[in-house]
Amino acid sequence: MAEAELEEQEREEEDYRLDGEVVDSILEATEENDATRLAELMEPLHAADIADLLEQISGHERRAILRLWGREIDGEILTEIDESIREEVIASLPPEVLADAVRELDSDDVVDLIEDLEEPQQEQILGALDEPDRMAVEKSLSYPEYSAGRLMQREVVTAPAHWSVGQTIDFLRKSDWLPDQFYHVILVDPAHHPQGNVTLGRILSAPRALKLSEITEPEFRTISVYQDEGDVAYAFNQYHLISAAVVDDDDRLVGVITIDDAMAVLDEEHEEDILRLAGVGDESAISDTVMETVRQRLPWLMVNLLTAILASGVIAIFEGTIQKLVALAVLMPIVASMGGNAGTQTLTVAVRAMATKSLTESNVWRVVRREAIVGLLNGLAFAVVMGVVASFWFSGPHLGIVIALAMVINLVVAALSGILIPLTLEKLGADPALASGTFVTTMTDVVGFFSFLGLASVMLL
Repeated sequence: MAEAELEEQEREEEDYRLDGEVVDSILEATEENDATRLAELMEPLHAADIADLLEQISGHERRAILRLWGREIDGEILTEIDESIREEVIASLPPEVLADAVRELDSDDVVDLIEDLEEPQQEQILGALDEPDRMAVEKSLSYPEYSAGRLMQREVVTAPAHWSVGQTIDFLRKSDWLPDQFYHVILVDPAHHPQGNVTLGRILSAPRALKLSEITEPEFRTISVYQDEGDVAYAFNQYHLISAAVVDDDDRLVGVITIDDAMAVLDEEHEEDILRLAGVGDESAISDTVMETVRQRLPWLMVNLLTAILASGVIAIFEGTIQKLVALAVLMPIVASMGGNAGTQTLTVAVRAMATKSLTESNVWRVVRREAIVGLLNGLAFAVVMGVVASFWFSGPHLGIVIALAMVINLVVAALSGILIPLTLEKLGADPALASGTFVTTMTDVVGFFSFLGLASVMLL
């Protein structure tokens, strides 16, 4: 039964994965310069799958596909492509193809597309837009990076609060400028201040004579145009928002943020945290070149080297102790390794809790106390295990007692370091996801070696 369930799960995963045989066929058609066959293979693919394809193949293969098929590319595909190759793809497209592609997009998608491009390419895309669209995009670009103003779309469906459901439906049917996706009609006063919103479902199900003001959503939140996009994503996730009105300093409606954009930010922040915890840079991607990858990883490897030298310096202090009792050299990596793993476990949970704002001033000391107790209990458990192992391995209880005590000390220190170090770094204005891992590892290595070798010097020699 378990095997059947596993096979079913694998089949379901394949349904959402780019088919390897299709990729091989696409590359084969490209190599044979068969544009007709290539178009047939690409036509049924979703925009996200096409983006994945372009990201996964080599630069040479990517340029060959764009040369044969690039005129079919649309704006949705461009927005799905990873930023690491987006500039290269845009540069490969004929100007008229690029112009047609960006004209299909809402203003927020155009902003997302061009904000990381070089100025010549930005000008090329802006020049392809109609005057009203270009002005809307330029206005969004004038807001700070990573703000709600960059995230919002300026195409907003509004109506006066005194309108009836029938008037609103007739208005929507006659309008040919509506966004591709919208979920609410926002009610505004004559000064364009948002007063509430009404879901499309309520509008379609209510009697035509009913006033919009009578079927507004009970929860209505506005977002400042200068609000950090991470806080916007948190608000969407915390309050289960579908869309939210964006207002300027005078509380006038300037745009709307929809759930797809907010969740994209949340996903990006999760990805950045994972990459930073690994010390590989928050912009690393599988499509990066060798030199780009080296440049992103080398600085933190250098920091790790310096901290490793520090840990080695602690070992050098006890060089005489190790020479007299060689068994210490066999056991001391165990203490440091267990501490490092325990610290990483606590660190990962702490950084995630800080990112989701579930670790706050009101509960921080309760969490610190919990982690210290967890570290103590884990330390005692592994102290018993290693104490017994070392006693039998080296035919005597003394070395077992030393490693047991060192294990308890280091796992408690690891648990405390895993939560206190990221909290301290955040207080100092540093990114806890980026810098914490190195400091936690250094702390557990230094404390692990010092406690084990120090106790050995006192108790065994």
